[in-house]
Amino acid sequence: MGILVDYYRAANREAALERPDLGRANVKLLPGDPVFDGVDAKRIEPALMFAQLIAFINEVPWSVRDPSPMTLLYPPQHAKRPFEDDPYEHEPLILELDASVRDTLADVDDARLLDIARQWIGIEEFEGWTIEGEDMVPLIEELVGLARRAKQHDELLYCWISV
Repeated sequence: MGILVDYYRAANREAALERPDLGRANVKLLPGDPVFDGVDAKRIEPALMFAQLIAFINEVPWSVRDPSPMTLLYPPQHAKRPFEDDPYEHEPLILELDASVRDTLADVDDARLLDIARQWIGIEEFEGWTIEGEDMVPLIEELVGLARRAKQHDELLYCWISV
């Protein structure tokens, strides 16, 4: 199946961590399950691919050595053990993205999105994908809209990853 990645907004860490087993892209499976304002980003993981998008928006060079402005929230770090009986072994990851990431996306000039998308698809991680820059504009627009709503409500962005 591969990696599944959803970016979403939440009022706080407690809300962001609710039902970590559920995807975050506007998914509600059962009555009472939370509905997150989220974007299904397919395989656009945060440390390499998403981080490079942010660098292109900021017009700064990016390096794999640059620290990613995110914090692992789930699973709890103290629970990560290299044992076969690790209860979190197959659990998704939830990351909190720094407010600077939210603000970068929220403040980008919409007129730049196509140029940014064309730069972005040139990264190594997109090699082998059959896409053009125009194909990535809708995803970037969704992420920008999500960031704008988060900023408007004084919320942060989070990332849910399932393998």
